[in-house]
Amino acid sequence: MPVPWEALIPFGLLTVMFGAAGTLLNTSTRGQNQGKPARYGIDNWDDMMMRRDERLTGNKRGQTSDPVAPPEFATNSVWYTERTA
Repeated sequence: MPVPWEALIPFGLLTVMFGAAGTLLNTSTRGQNQGKPARYGIDNWDDMMMRRDERLTGNKRGQTSDPVAPPEFATNSVWYTERTA
């Protein structure tokens, strides 16, 4: 049974293009998340913590170990994180 060598060129191109697209998407996603992988299955608690981290550090993925909040955190409202019925 002969091997159709002509089909290997398009197969190779498709393989390279899908690999390049996946790599670029992964790089772009990690770049937007400060080098951390994307989050999946985010529940309400995670959403509230991401909003709190964004108010504390200016970025959703940023975290701080400083026990004292910055002065601009005092003027941020916490009420929009609570849902009322």
